[in-house]
Amino acid sequence: MNSSDLRVFEAVARTGGIGKAALELRTVQSNVTARVRHLEEELGVRLFERHRRGVTLTSAGKQLLPYALQVGRLLTEAEEMVRRGDEPVGTLALGSLETTAALRLAPVLSAYHRAHPRVDIALRTGTTASLTADVLGRRLEGALVVGPVRHEELVEEKLIEEELVIVAPAAWPTWVPREGGARIVVFRAGCSYRQRLEALLAGKGLVATRLLEFGTLDGILGCVAAGIGITMLPRAVVARSALGADLSIHPLPANKGRTATVFIRRRDALVSAALGAFLSLARAIHAPARRSAKLEREMA
Repeated sequence: MNSSDLRVFEAVARTGGIGKAALELRTVQSNVTARVRHLEEELGVRLFERHRRGVTLTSAGKQLLPYALQVGRLLTEAEEMVRRGDEPVGTLALGSLETTAALRLAPVLSAYHRAHPRVDIALRTGTTASLTADVLGRRLEGALVVGPVRHEELVEEKLIEEELVIVAPAAWPTWVPREGGARIVVFRAGCSYRQRLEALLAGKGLVATRLLEFGTLDGILGCVAAGIGITMLPRAVVARSALGADLSIHPLPANKGRTATVFIRRRDALVSAALGAFLSLARAIHAPARRSAKLEREMA
């Protein structure tokens, strides 16, 4: 197995057909077919299911694809590094919680773009669970998630500390849900804030009998402001919302109100120049906030 075979395999997987991959690679179909068959024979597994409309990946093919993508990225970066020195180039695939993207990433991305204009950042938002799976599956070089993650295949670094609060409609006299069960407005399953809110309610003997799942922060805050239910979010996110007059913020006990946003990456993956530059900027920009949060804890 060599890099050329993996490049052909990745092209077939992405385009969904031998012919389309051949056109992209500027070669003949027979050459693509031979490369794929050679790779399958060498690995002893089928990588594609053939059908009239093209090909689809088998389970073995799906396992191989992230590695093929990583090899391609590393070869591109190595070539560019030799030609241009230490300047970060290429595409940097990152993940982030939506709350972190909305609140904390803008200054980092702005500074990064000015410092490294030859890098294209592909940012994917999701829950802690989904982003962790994407990093483990090598679909992302790294992601900002709620920590701690504690996975043997991952390295995690604390970058930001947030204060979590309960957010309720301003018209409610208290955040405790009314009779008829707790109504919570949350991100989809796998969200760490959602899990903490459900645990808090369970500790008070309340059961979340009705859930409203949203994929966006604006959707969640809009529903809370409309009086539909409660949610749990970082205080700084709520404080910046245009719906602030329709929301009430309720602090949590000190031992439950703090959460760390950590950056995770695979332990066995090479830190690219582009990723290394991103982490250096993120550490520098968010260091004052971390020191302030530490001081607040010590004074509490």
